[in-house]
Amino acid sequence: MKYDYLVVGAGLFGAVFAHEAKKAGKSVLVIDRRPQIGGNVYTEDVEGIHVHKYGAHIFHTNLKHVWDYVNQFATFNRFTNSPVANYHGELYSLPFNMYTFNKMWGVVTPQEAAAKIEEQRKAAGITNPKNLEEQAISLVGTDIYEKLIKGYTEKQWGRPCTELPAFIIKRLPVRLTFDNNYFNALYQGIPIGGYTKMVANMLSGIEVRLNVDYLEDKEELDGLADHVIYTGPIDAYFHYDLGPLEYRSVRFETEVLDMPNFQGNAAVNYTDRETPWTRIIEHKWFEFGKDEEGNDLPKTVISREYSSEWKVGDEPYYPVNDAKNGELYKKYRALADRETKVTFGGRLGEYKYYDMDAVIDRALKCEKELLSGVSCG
Repeated sequence: MKYDYLVVGAGLFGAVFAHEAKKAGKSVLVIDRRPQIGGNVYTEDVEGIHVHKYGAHIFHTNLKHVWDYVNQFATFNRFTNSPVANYHGELYSLPFNMYTFNKMWGVVTPQEAAAKIEEQRKAAGITNPKNLEEQAISLVGTDIYEKLIKGYTEKQWGRPCTELPAFIIKRLPVRLTFDNNYFNALYQGIPIGGYTKMVANMLSGIEVRLNVDYLEDKEELDGLADHVIYTGPIDAYFHYDLGPLEYRSVRFETEVLDMPNFQGNAAVNYTDRETPWTRIIEHKWFEFGKDEEGNDLPKTVISREYSSEWKVGDEPYYPVNDAKNGELYKKYRALADRETKVTFGGRLGEYKYYDMDAVIDRALKCEKELLSGVSCG
């Protein structure tokens, strides 16, 4: 059978594109090298808990059309992301807000907190931040940078903060209020029943083949469709001919614990340099510690996350969007633009850090453009 589209990757970009293409009357085949759908938002049931196997994913968006779109496929709970920072046993609120400033400095009013930050910024002599360290100090002062940013960030990226670009930290929320919601988003939550169920609903009625490695059988698979939607790593598609792009990878140590509550929160970040993991996720708290019928769950599942430098063969998670990799990506992008029957999309296909709502928005636009005969690039 000849398909209109071969979609490589059953993550959010691929699933949304496939759903829309089928709705438009196109024939679609979706393949994935993993044994399950969902990409990195895949959740698996362990002791009645939906475990985020590839790291925590909290859906948040200001795009009403995207929120309305995902609510076709799942009902979302009212989960609010309020991480806790653990620095050698001292606990601080994240995002940085008045609770954080009070614990750090004893200040009580927003004016006192702002004055303390300004005092430390001036003492550091920063006027035009050139790297992540300087940007962080200019946002929250030296004390918070040293305790709550430096160690965590250097573990996460495997590089000194002085070598990381300033823009990485610019999206960090800093509030002179007591608001503990990490995201400045109108809509936020976790799909009840897990992300896998949501993606399965997107792919309903679409042929999906798992455990299929596109790059191993590329010629044969390309012959099955008129157009390919490729969501894998762009450098792998071109056999790393120009050299590999850099990513950060993540390793997870997941445990089932015979207790109802391990840390009392979905996410605790370990911000000191000495603790080897970056954070611990306790998955049950994404759904308030209850099953889908509302019953309390007697056990809990935790995952420790360890960040590491990526090498070929590892799972790529976060693109290292510095100047060097940006230049290399441009060269791969130029190669991609010559591929008339292939569209590159998603976090790996576009070598871009994407929030989930942005991936969905991009896939919706891409399908419309291709359907109208416009190249999606």
